[in-house]
Amino acid sequence: MSSRMTVNYNNKPCYDIVYEQSFDALWDELEKEGVSSRRVCVVTDSNVAPLYLKDILDVLDGKCLKAVSYTFPAGEENKNLDNIKDLYKFLIEEKFDRKDLLIALGGGVVGDMTGFAAATYLRGIDFIQIPTTLLAQADSSIGGKTGVDFDGYKNMVGAFKMPGLVYMNISVLKTLPDRQFFSGFAEVMKAALIRDEVFYIWLIDNLYEICGKEADTLEEMITRSCDIKRMIVEKDPTEKGDRALLNLGHTIGHAIEKYMNFELYHGECVALGCVCAAYISWKKDYLTKEEYYEIRDMFVPFNLPISIDKLDLEKVLEITKSDKKMDAGTIRFILLKKIGKAFIDTTVTDSEILAALDEINFDEENGD
Repeated sequence: MSSRMTVNYNNKPCYDIVYEQSFDALWDELEKEGVSSRRVCVVTDSNVAPLYLKDILDVLDGKCLKAVSYTFPAGEENKNLDNIKDLYKFLIEEKFDRKDLLIALGGGVVGDMTGFAAATYLRGIDFIQIPTTLLAQADSSIGGKTGVDFDGYKNMVGAFKMPGLVYMNISVLKTLPDRQFFSGFAEVMKAALIRDEVFYIWLIDNLYEICGKEADTLEEMITRSCDIKRMIVEKDPTEKGDRALLNLGHTIGHAIEKYMNFELYHGECVALGCVCAAYISWKKDYLTKEEYYEIRDMFVPFNLPISIDKLDLEKVLEITKSDKKMDAGTIRFILLKKIGKAFIDTTVTDSEILAALDEINFDEENGD
């Protein structure tokens, strides 16, 4: 099965998302981007390079002016300005100019870093996304947000840079370790929670096929998740309003991620953050108690955490105050009125955040 979706920017077609089950159609798509007359640098990481870098370089071999590759060390801890500086140096030494192209081959970290480099190198060169993780395919490769972490604070330095193309080979998810796969699923569940109750029910109904990585089911799941993000980013490409809804679970999630020194995966922290957001939504009388527990418990069969050991609640709260989503000293918190209907709330108090953190805090000594 092969399909595509067009993402608009300022009411004009901007780039296509192409869904395939192989890399067979990649050159045809690259040719539309004028790759035959450009230098190309494939940027990837040390996990993805042994799996798929040769495939991409083989596609490019002899068909463009020059094809080179640059490999970052894998891991969120390497998503920083030092590694961006090394990429700049490499591009300068390879004589890349504004007409050339970067390809991001990898997960969310590679996509964010490549996009940020593309946005800032020579004040901007083109790039395309070839996402290889579920998190990147279902979420982070769409919408043009790029960035790097700064002193452990998530995405504190960044830019908006739209890709020229997003090419998804869904079959690569078969090689994804289960923990990474389910981490990515947290962003899929988030998309359903904020905008589409029917999709949320579909996810539950297709639990076994999703966990079994059944190809057609994954393609439908990713397409539907991307469509939700497409609709939101088209309305608000630079996060002046509704795009903030995509941050459900992220304010507390990012704080836990930093608190844990990135020992937990991003999606695992988002799942915990979503549980906290649903808890606050219940306590503020938006959700019923039954709806809260249903949302919380639906992360479990997808191997995502709903509690964490021995959090320092005050420390995590403090970290949330450094989140880039602060607005004039107030946290723009994303809450739920019901499954499929999220909204921005600026009234969440410190005590409500602490209560939500206490809800997910598992103290082994006390057994709660």
